[in-house]
Amino acid sequence: MDTDVAAPSVSEIIVRPVRDVDAESLGRIHARCWHEAYDEVVSKATLENLSPRRMAELWTHWMNQGPAYRQFAAVKDGEIIGFSGSGPARDADAPRDRELYFINMLAEFRSTGTGQKLFDAAIDDGEPAYLWVLSSNSHARHFYEKNGFVADGAEHTEPFLGEEIHEVRYVR
Repeated sequence: MDTDVAAPSVSEIIVRPVRDVDAESLGRIHARCWHEAYDEVVSKATLENLSPRRMAELWTHWMNQGPAYRQFAAVKDGEIIGFSGSGPARDADAPRDRELYFINMLAEFRSTGTGQKLFDAAIDDGEPAYLWVLSSNSHARHFYEKNGFVADGAEHTEPFLGEEIHEVRYVR
């Protein structure tokens, strides 16, 4: 019996703007993505306190901020499997006007082209932007470099769920 599971086809995945009715699903997927992505960065106890319901409340707020904010969901077979978002720069010393806030997807969809589809939805082709990324996330750093971003030397320690994470800034 063949137990190999084929990687999901990116052609089966659509990326569309988030909708009000997505908040609960986005909250659940956001919490799951953070469990998968930050498991080795912050303590298990911290992640166990992460509430999908609280994340859904945040999504309800985020998706109603106005047209300068771009949030997208990656959907496969009617289920949200990832998301991205960008908007006006949040930093006082921002090197660009637009900031990529996040791209997250379920682990099984990484390296399938889904991240690129989410990126392309949130940031226009060639658009100047910046982002913060975990210094230890070499996979994400390579992805951003492939999309024309370079580390500009800025870094900080960011509060994250009651702990701290170290991030570096990328700019294009």
